[in-house]
Amino acid sequence: MIRFPNFRPSVPAPGADGERVHLGDLLKGAVETLPDVLKVQRGLWNLATARPTSVGSIGLRLQALAEAQPHATALKFDDRRWTYAEFNAWANRVAGACRQAGVQRGQVVAILMSNRPETLATIAGVIKRGAIAAMLNHQQRGEVLAHSLRLSKPAMIVAGEECAEAIASLAGSGVLDTVPAKAWDGASPPPGWHDWAAAADREASANPPETATIRLKEPCFHIFTSGTTGLPKASVMTHYRWMKGMAGLGQMTLRLSAGDTLYCPLPLYHNNALTVCWGAVLADGAALALSRKFSASRFWDEIRACEATAFCYIGELCRYLLNQPPTPRDHKHPVRLMVGNGLRPEIWDAFQHRFGIARIAEFYGASESNLAFVNGFNLSKTAGFCPLPYAIVDFDHDAEAPLRGPDGRLRRVASGGVGLLISEITERAPFDGYTDTRANEAKLLRDVFKPGDCWFNTGDLVRDQGWRHIQFVDRVGDTFRWKGENVATTEVEAALNRIDGVEQAVVYGVEVPGCDGRAGMAALSWTPSRFDATGVAAQLRAALPAYAVPLFIRLRREQEVTATFKFRKVDLKREGFDPARIDEPLYVLDGNRYRKLTPAVHDTLIKGGLRL
Repeated sequence: MIRFPNFRPSVPAPGADGERVHLGDLLKGAVETLPDVLKVQRGLWNLATARPTSVGSIGLRLQALAEAQPHATALKFDDRRWTYAEFNAWANRVAGACRQAGVQRGQVVAILMSNRPETLATIAGVIKRGAIAAMLNHQQRGEVLAHSLRLSKPAMIVAGEECAEAIASLAGSGVLDTVPAKAWDGASPPPGWHDWAAAADREASANPPETATIRLKEPCFHIFTSGTTGLPKASVMTHYRWMKGMAGLGQMTLRLSAGDTLYCPLPLYHNNALTVCWGAVLADGAALALSRKFSASRFWDEIRACEATAFCYIGELCRYLLNQPPTPRDHKHPVRLMVGNGLRPEIWDAFQHRFGIARIAEFYGASESNLAFVNGFNLSKTAGFCPLPYAIVDFDHDAEAPLRGPDGRLRRVASGGVGLLISEITERAPFDGYTDTRANEAKLLRDVFKPGDCWFNTGDLVRDQGWRHIQFVDRVGDTFRWKGENVATTEVEAALNRIDGVEQAVVYGVEVPGCDGRAGMAALSWTPSRFDATGVAAQLRAALPAYAVPLFIRLRREQEVTATFKFRKVDLKREGFDPARIDEPLYVLDGNRYRKLTPAVHDTLIKGGLRL
């Protein structure tokens, strides 16, 4: 029976007087973790004692749970359930099928499947074999998908029948001809593909011996970047980084119990699903409830159906939920905890209070990064704390590079300042990088504070909140300079999202002939039929500095996003504000109001006839 908590959470300690973290808030948060002190200690111990050369792996962790709690629920999907013993045996049969297909330890198996139990079992079996699961984005088509396959150079590909269209889009690329083995999960395998489910069914359910010999430093996944600014890159995830995430996020921060269920609406090719969700579940033997895909309208019904006590979020997912019409059932769910990244400060409190979430474990991390920040003390509007070596340094927005002083060294920002986040590369915090070694060097900074040191460039601007806490501000490419001032797109988006009628705001910089820097432009998902050109301008002028008020506005029915809810800005930037290329309503700021940007107005602007 589901018991719904009848409470409205007290407001967590704010991350700042505005933005700052205070010692009193941290102490209060630390006291609240005391009931789970043994879990925290276990996580600390695992973090402190893990060595890249030690024997250990995700598969070995799954195997240990199957032995310790064989009848506990490991996976939920729709109305089906698998125990740890059942799921581990399934993974073992998949590992056997990999062996029969000729897959060797250290080789790559590309997986092109949507969210379903067979996908997770395939992943588990591949890594129990000692191979690497390359998690292809099943939304990709044609050359982008072919590019991802070429990056991983797989010895085998496993494709689900639901991805037939994606496979068909590879025709003519020749990329499948380079893959020795091809497996089809579904009915009627195409010519040259073997039946994956039948192959696994023929194998034994016993634990494969190779699982017990895998070392933490060995790769387990290839995770592909979203490709919002170009073709995807394949970052390498090792068992070592995954296990550190399990200890830090799972055992120290989320502190789930065997009776908990964590609901995952995110695609398994994303690290928030594969590492954060699955890692937190395997940390304490909880259950993973896997959704086919995120749906704002079905989200809470699915939460109730699977009796989830926690869920994972990313990007704009929370805003989509907040934009749904309020209902009396908004508090009727068993969730006490949510974990993820990208919950914007401007909607943090509204989301937490409307849906009655007691604890928000926001974190900062990236697939290719060698560090993570975690909000383990239930503070508000912060990405949390990191014990590893990092620095926040001055950034040159014009050159889009960190700013070096006269001595050639980088300079740390003052407490409370905004700068580029970089992390030191050490034996305990290695940079596993990408499969494309040329992409690796572009992410490294050398001779940063002393000769010979090496740091990873995250490409993210963050705010130093004090006490080793940060707040995400913007991606480097999303911050632009106008009228000699740096404009953070997130600040402008926050102001726009507070305006009635704006469902989603995407802000970016566009080039204007004859002007230095980039002018601000906003693409708005707008609900009313009539755009309040005067009212929007007035509200923006009241909320933002004059240089940050967008000069151009584009109205659209809906925004284009990646499968992980990141806005696609590449096309928006390329199309700019030219009405000849855009069939959506355009506006330009003219004094105290926005006016229609017609071809004639555009021509006048290009010729310098409008004062910007």
